[in-house]
Amino acid sequence: MITRLIDRRRDQRGVTGLETAIILIAFVVVASVFAYTVLSAGIFSAEKGKEAIHSGLEAARSSMELVGPVVAKDNDADGSVDEIIFIIANALDGEPLNLVTTTDADADGLLSDEDPKLHTTVISYIDTVQEVTDIAWTTSELGQGDGDTLLEAGEKFEITVNVANLTTRLNANDTFTLEMKPAKGSSLIIERTTPAVIDKVIDLN
Repeated sequence: MITRLIDRRRDQRGVTGLETAIILIAFVVVASVFAYTVLSAGIFSAEKGKEAIHSGLEAARSSMELVGPVVAKDNDADGSVDEIIFIIANALDGEPLNLVTTTDADADGLLSDEDPKLHTTVISYIDTVQEVTDIAWTTSELGQGDGDTLLEAGEKFEITVNVANLTTRLNANDTFTLEMKPAKGSSLIIERTTPAVIDKVIDLN
């Protein structure tokens, strides 16, 4: 009888040890899975953060900057501005910007009604009484360049915006805004006010 009790006690100890080992292994497995999940989530978040940083840097490097004065011209001496001219360069020596334009075939001062549209950079004009979302503009390369329509590092382009066909002409003491929006990168915003007298050539700086 005593021998049987001792054997039964030994058997219970063996079962208890096995159950403890199983529970311990289960804890280890669950902890490993949880740690892997947390590590994967951390790596995924880090990659997303890296992508956001690179996207921001890419957008900044794709921006343009204003170089020199903004000039208004009254070509027919009627007291209203006909053209706004400014020079841009590639900011931070970033990616090339496409400055190919669409010809204003009907000479109405708009590119929005042209077909086909070749331009990807859009210039909008806004003042206190009107907004033109796709106004006509032309470009010419200044100084040293490679002769194409891409604004690349070290190059400068002169932009001429046609405002002669506005519904309400740009006259003296008028405030206006030009927004130049490339296909990629941030916009260039120019806000100026015309002087009390409209001369043939006006420095708006």
